[in-house]
Amino acid sequence: MATEARARVGGFGRIARNTAVFSLLTGLSRIAGLVREVVASSYFGTSGAFSAFTYAFQVPNLVRSLFADAALSAAFVPVFTELLEKGNKRDAYRLASTFVVLIVAALTAICVFFVLVAPWLMPPLTGDEFSAELDELMVGLSQVLFPIVLLLGLNGLLVGILNAYDHFTIPALAPLVWNVVIIAVLVALRPHFDGPDQLYAYAIGVLAGTLVQLVMSVPVLRRLEFAFEWKGVSFVDPRVRQVLALMLPITLSLGLINFNLFINSALGSKVSEAAPRAIDAAFRIYMLPQGMFSVAVATVLFPALARLATRRDVDGLRRLTGTGTRQIFLLLIPAAACTLVLAEPITRLVYERGAFGPDSTEIVAEALFWFSFSMPFAGVNLLLTRTFFSLQRPWLPTGLGAATLLVNLVVALALVGPYGVGGIVVATAVASAAMTAGQAYYLRRELGGQLEGAETVRAVARMLLAAVALGAVAYVLWLGLDELLGRSLPAQVVSVGGGLVAGIAAYAAVVVALRVPEAEQIRELVGARLRRHRGQ
Repeated sequence: MATEARARVGGFGRIARNTAVFSLLTGLSRIAGLVREVVASSYFGTSGAFSAFTYAFQVPNLVRSLFADAALSAAFVPVFTELLEKGNKRDAYRLASTFVVLIVAALTAICVFFVLVAPWLMPPLTGDEFSAELDELMVGLSQVLFPIVLLLGLNGLLVGILNAYDHFTIPALAPLVWNVVIIAVLVALRPHFDGPDQLYAYAIGVLAGTLVQLVMSVPVLRRLEFAFEWKGVSFVDPRVRQVLALMLPITLSLGLINFNLFINSALGSKVSEAAPRAIDAAFRIYMLPQGMFSVAVATVLFPALARLATRRDVDGLRRLTGTGTRQIFLLLIPAAACTLVLAEPITRLVYERGAFGPDSTEIVAEALFWFSFSMPFAGVNLLLTRTFFSLQRPWLPTGLGAATLLVNLVVALALVGPYGVGGIVVATAVASAAMTAGQAYYLRRELGGQLEGAETVRAVARMLLAAVALGAVAYVLWLGLDELLGRSLPAQVVSVGGGLVAGIAAYAAVVVALRVPEAEQIRELVGARLRRHRGQ
């Protein structure tokens, strides 16, 4: 019993360390992404040309979500992990090799097709606010960006292999490098273009960054002694069919998430030509804590969930999913409170310079305020969906995703007229909450009628009390510092940073005082690490 307890603690510690590393690197990459957005926004503001780029990027990104990257990785990891767990390394390597051939053949054809049809496909997607010149720019940018679908497909496969080996460092570091490459290319090439065509420098940067991101995974595979097995590659292998069968619902499920973003942009173009870019700019801030916390937890736990599912360990799946859910709530509820009470100051600090003026700040802050309500739900949805994927039951979240997409569309259409951008983003929050409720209901049935729901509700109630303290402290301190120091850039850093730090400290103090178990776990883990370092 003692040995088993130590094993559980060791397993939790390893997962916690992987999550911490992944979270830190992902956080740095999100910060770099925000810097990228700041640089681009200082050049292009919330102009119609930047909205054209937003569309040009979102369409290949939607295609990527349907045929490559996360969808492929999510379908591949459970099957690949199962082969490794059973000691069938050669079969696992052969499966990976087969998918390299499939990806190159299929995604090259898809990219060529979309590049050719872009002049007819893209313009009908925009509203009356877009001019013929903006539509032409959007088409050209999309043709430059479509090849990222192939590169991200290959990257998704390599990342899936690395994750199956519990290697998360390079997959977390690569997006940081991706952002740095984009910024460097944008700054270097922009002067070589004129007017709105300067956005081609941004598109070229995205393409270059994606290529670098793919190349980064290759040396790590060699160090892990992974070897592609080209002999015996077979497209009729039953495991290939198994991955493709899993990939279809996963593709639809993950694609539906991106359809939500596309709906937001499409409806935003009917509000104003600035709205699509404003919603996207708010989404970039919103994704910073999402990437640091929920994406990190879901990504690190996914291989562990797949292993538990392979062993038919329902109790282990239930415990890991419940703990992961509460950890995500613990981290995203305070993040949501921060962006809720300080939406405008945060937006002003991050974006307001150059072509991005007070009017842009107002519309982006409105979107960010309403995005805050969906943040914890969207984070938990990532983990619950991965749990379904690990059970190889992907059709349930797919069906739920389709239903909540309809909810998103209906609510957005109802609210966009009277409330504009705010109404569009409220619909996203409603759909995210509905998705969480639906997934929890059906996953509870999959896991023997239990999902640690009572423990989660009690913990979340205490977290919400702590979030109220966070919001009050953060807002009052920001307001006092803002009035005292003014709004120069250094003053904003002090006032917004001071409010956030004080608010987070208040949140931490309250969750510890209320004995939230997940906060206790983190405190004990950090304390143990500090004691170990002192002993050394």
